[in-house]
Amino acid sequence: MSLPQCVRDLLGDAVLRRVLAAVDAEGADTRVVGGAVRNALLGVPVKDIDCATTAHPRDVMRLARAAGLKAVPTGIEHGTVTVVADGRPFEITTLRRDVETDGRHAEVAFGTDFGEDAQRRDFTINALYLDKSGRIHDFTGGLADIEARRVRFIGDATTRIREDFLRILRFFRFSAEYGAAVLDADGFAACIRERAGLFRLSRERVRAELLRILVARRAAAVVTALSDAGLLSMMTGGVAELGRFARVCGQSEDATLRLLALSVSVAEDADRLRERLRLSNDEHERLSKAAALIAHLHGRPEALDTRTLRRLVVLHGVAAVADALAIVDGEPRPRVEEAARALLASFAKGEEAVPRFPLTGKHVAAAGVPPGPRMGQVLERAKALWLAADCPADKPQLAALLRLAVGEVSGEGGGCADGAPVEILR
Repeated sequence: MSLPQCVRDLLGDAVLRRVLAAVDAEGADTRVVGGAVRNALLGVPVKDIDCATTAHPRDVMRLARAAGLKAVPTGIEHGTVTVVADGRPFEITTLRRDVETDGRHAEVAFGTDFGEDAQRRDFTINALYLDKSGRIHDFTGGLADIEARRVRFIGDATTRIREDFLRILRFFRFSAEYGAAVLDADGFAACIRERAGLFRLSRERVRAELLRILVARRAAAVVTALSDAGLLSMMTGGVAELGRFARVCGQSEDATLRLLALSVSVAEDADRLRERLRLSNDEHERLSKAAALIAHLHGRPEALDTRTLRRLVVLHGVAAVADALAIVDGEPRPRVEEAARALLASFAKGEEAVPRFPLTGKHVAAAGVPPGPRMGQVLERAKALWLAADCPADKPQLAALLRLAVGEVSGEGGGCADGAPVEILR
């Protein structure tokens, strides 16, 4: 395999070369490993650069500082030192082998054998080492799997999973991000067999991995596989709306919106996800607001016109209405009129201001209503009339609405079936 430009660019990184030179100053062998090599070979942007070294962690600290670099013992008990150069962090981890694992954490012993280090990693595509000369060292068949876009466990899949049950979710995430059309059969079967291990993971870690799966390149296909295997319901505790999810995947890369499409139809779903996935307060509030609207709109026989859209935006906010419509739009009902779509887009872009109910307690008092419960009742009825009249700003019309509200609350007024006289609404 010829080195793509991204790999050449990686090796040409002056800051990286400075770090490698510092750690190798006394004869150690330090190589770029894992995601940086994988992404460079796939032509995917490289974000973080991790390295593996034969140097002991204490020596990495000493050598980095001697070269004027900052060294932080971020995980030194497991061999990891973060070296900071020009404000950029590089994780440098001493070669190691697992002595004992418990399904989530490992006790390790340091070594100098890159092949042995490779065998303890998760997937073949993550066990490629790039040295300073540009040579890629492949101990597990990762280069062939890069070519085939195949995500495959190193060695026995069950053994790899039992070392760290988070690898179940990582298998699906990497398959969604980098894999081709078909999941590796051995890995998929092992994930299903070891599925009980998911309950040993923190809910925060499950949430983080699931959200990354939801926004990956092949999210729709991989989430369907998760659902078919019964693994998705173990994480979310509910039934997946795969059709909605696939449709929203074609519209937005927003992870929370995709979670909404996949798992939320009513407010109780949002509450359940908050517990199962330890959602933040903001995430839960967003799902809850949209859920109320989804339940209200689903199956609505009337078309959603501009009047209804404006009323929904006033009552629920632009964001919640946009979320709910992203979920139900495209289903047989409700049908959304093009003018309503355009109005929502105008609100979202700030091109048109969202109407604000203009009447206050001062106006009600000026209409002769004394302070007390009746004032609130008048305001509530006036707002309902204002919404029904399509949020007018005309002062004479507002005055008429207020008079009608006062009369109705006082038991003195009549009106049409929806509570407002025809001459005001037209």
